[in-house]
Amino acid sequence: MNAKIERVSRDIEKTKGKISEFQTRLRELEKQKTELENVEIVDVVRGMNITITDLAALLKTSRATSGQNVQKSGATTATHTDDKEETE
Repeated sequence: MNAKIERVSRDIEKTKGKISEFQTRLRELEKQKTELENVEIVDVVRGMNITITDLAALLKTSRATSGQNVQKSGATTATHTDDKEETE
């Protein structure tokens, strides 16, 4: 085999190895980030000093309210888009 082809083939294998290492490291870092976020969430919830039942009700209300906000913000965005088109 040509020396240049062999060198490029070695570089390809070396790069594939590094990519595999980086992917593994990335998965580890993402897992660590999720764990840290979860700890932070638990700390915030515990600091609220409310019962589990009240927390569930609060989250349910929040979820319902945020769903309404998404619809409102979507309508607002459409209005702003229409305004831009009229001014242009």
